[in-house]
Amino acid sequence: MSGTLYLVAIPIGNYDDITLRALNVLKSVDVVVCEERNEGLRLLRQYGIEKQIETLNEHNETAAASIMIDVLEEGKSVALISDAGTPVFSDPGRVLVEKAIKHTIKIVPVPGASSLLPALIVSGFPIKEFVFAGFLSPKRERRLTELHNLRKEQRTIVLMDTPYRLVQLLRDMAEVFGETRRVCVAFDLTLSTEEIFHGTAPKLYQKFLKEEKKGEFVVVLEGK
Repeated sequence: MSGTLYLVAIPIGNYDDITLRALNVLKSVDVVVCEERNEGLRLLRQYGIEKQIETLNEHNETAAASIMIDVLEEGKSVALISDAGTPVFSDPGRVLVEKAIKHTIKIVPVPGASSLLPALIVSGFPIKEFVFAGFLSPKRERRLTELHNLRKEQRTIVLMDTPYRLVQLLRDMAEVFGETRRVCVAFDLTLSTEEIFHGTAPKLYQKFLKEEKKGEFVVVLEGK
């Protein structure tokens, strides 16, 4: 009989946000699969958990997924985690999930901390419907095209990017969306350095240009 694949959400910054269920799963499985070994070990040490660690990331996803399927088919249980937040969501893991489905292996999602919903609820924008546009292109020309494609979107829009690209993203948003479209930047959510900024893209661009911050962020953009 095959084992179970658990998709375990972990804290996005504040270790206190781990759920009891996530802790119990991490303690009970045979293998924990993470993006980066050091990050995975750091998380497990935080909670006093010792487990076999394997890596699955953008560089080895296909091969690692195949290996984990073999492990699961041996009857062992596996927990997939990301570096922060929910695995598979804007993170590697989809190939493993697809293979597990194909092999009729039981998959159990274990929900937990997320940056998406906290950023939405603190934005002040309508969130009955919203669009998750995720990570835009790192190349400016393509990123501008992607932003132009979102100009007529009437629903609230959520954007993410790497910590060092906030200023560039706001610069391009200011160029595309102009002076009046409102923006919320949720910075370092759940951490002691958490800050929420409201304004327009041009104003926030100028602010972060002068006081550049390095950290995780989520940008929420008002719909048209």
